[in-house]
Amino acid sequence: MVGLGLLTADWAVFVVLTALGTPAPVANVLGRITGALLGFWANGRFTFGTPDTRLGPHRFLRFLAMWLPLTALSTLLVTAVEAKLGLQMAWLAKPAVEACLAVISFVVSRHWVYR
Repeated sequence: MVGLGLLTADWAVFVVLTALGTPAPVANVLGRITGALLGFWANGRFTFGTPDTRLGPHRFLRFLAMWLPLTALSTLLVTAVEAKLGLQMAWLAKPAVEACLAVISFVVSRHWVYR
């Protein structure tokens, strides 16, 4: 449930910003920042958390170490789709890209970030 909400928020920010003329790479990063801000907290509290889980700077740095390369890959893929197939196809491709990256993120989060 948390992941679906994060994916929707990320995608919505991307679509709105690109529709307003923001370049796809910038909009993608801003969408992923939106998802990251919500995701770090929500996943730390609900998905992987326990009543005594603390989300301090140590976990945030691990989260950031995971998030940065995934964001670079997402931006590369979404921008490539936009360049080759157009903006509307990038809008359609972004959820698929993010869903694939979410699998990686889930595994890394479970075994390293929130461990």
